[in-house]
Amino acid sequence: MSLTDAQTLSASKAPSLVEIEDLAHAAFAALPAEFQALARDVRIVVDDFPDDETLSEMQCESEFDLLGLFRGIGLAQAGETVTGQMPNTVWLYRRPLLDYWAEHDETLGHLVAHVLIHEIGHHVGLSDADMAGIEAAADL
Repeated sequence: MSLTDAQTLSASKAPSLVEIEDLAHAAFAALPAEFQALARDVRIVVDDFPDDETLSEMQCESEFDLLGLFRGIGLAQAGETVTGQMPNTVWLYRRPLLDYWAEHDETLGHLVAHVLIHEIGHHVGLSDADMAGIEAAADL
């Protein structure tokens, strides 16, 4: 490692919530237009960890078990909007994403994009094979 690389690394810090959100929005912008259109009303929210209710509902053993989650009504179940209905949202969890990233050999941007595509895929009702095809077609 060069001195410049070491200095850059020593000055680095973990990406913030906003920086992870920026990665997610950049990944979304790189997705095929047809996929974007299906998910145009889906919000992207980044939080450090899932809340306790979510951890319990998803039967997680640790707050690090969940990288992302789609909450809302998928397109296949869509109907009339009900008063008080929360908007369709993809949650990305910063600390579990960073933990996973540290243990694997892929870029953080690729990981965020992978989780985002998978969670939006739940909204759209896609199979894992369909989601893999979209990820491969995306300019990530």
